[in-house]
Order: sequence, then structure tokens, then C-alpha cells
Amino acid sequence: MATPMSSLLEEVSREHFPYPPATPEELEDFERRVGWRLDPDLRAFYLHCNGAELIERLPDSPYQILPLAEITRARVAIFGERGDDDEHGPASLYTLCDVQDGDYVLVDVSRQENGRYPLMDGYHEAWPNAEYCGPVASSFAEFLEAVMRSRRPVYWLGGK
Repeated sequence: MATPMSSLLEEVSREHFPYPPATPEELEDFERRVGWRLDPDLRAFYLHCNGAELIERLPDSPYQILPLAEITRARVAIFGERGDDDEHGPASLYTLCDVQDGDYVLVDVSRQENGRYPLMDGYHEAWPNAEYCGPVASSFAEFLEAVMRSRRPVYWLGGK
């Protein structure tokens, strides 16, 4: 059975390095800027902390959950503003977590599973080839729990 989001957030505060929480106004501004609404897991996370470094502090942290202000389309994060077109990947994938090697964990806002957005691997060398940029987790809560349990970089690939 999955760990409740409230328990995961308590663990983030106790054992990791959360940033100060986002305000409801910051959430509204973010949703207006990107054109999609945070799902319940993401909303709870950002009201609890507006990003976090997991496992260790930067520069040694293998996972930095990005603050709202740093979330952008994946194709822009990978190719820069010149890459903001469909040739450089779908507009529905956004950076969520920097895995500190030029790659990201992405949130796919084009669909939901059980009211949650799925997360994808944003492997920049193969982007946007779906064969190499596959699923990471069916929800942010699943991702957060897996990171905190495995305590390994890119757990979905068996570590690096």
C-alpha cells in the first residue's frame, strides 16, 4: 500500500532539505504561467515546500525537486528557447526534478492516472525518443516514495 502524501511530506521535512513553502498566490501564478493545474500530490508538496534537495544538499544531491519558478517545458530546458516547438518534443512535458547530470524527471500534463500526472525520464541525450525516455512513476507521490526508499540516483534505471 502506498504511503500517504502527508507522511511523505513529514519525511521530507525530517530527513531531507526542503525549501520554504509556496504561497497560494505563487501556486496561482504558476498555474496561470504554465496553463495547467497542479494535481493533488504536487499541490500538497508545493504548499509544504517550494522545492527540495533530497538525500543530500546540492551539489551532492542526486535529486532537486525544482521550485515552481524553475519549472519549464522539457524541450526548453533541454534545447533552450530555440527548441520550443513540436520538433523538439511535446509541449505537455515539464521539468519537475533535476537529477544533476543534465537530465530531468518530467511531469506529463497531457494525461492523468487516478487524478495524478505520470512522471517520465527526461534523458537529454535521447530526447524526445520515447523508447529511451520512458515512465518513472505513475504519480509524484510514487516517485517521492521510491526516491526516499532507494536513496539512489535514477532508481528507475538501477542506479548509475
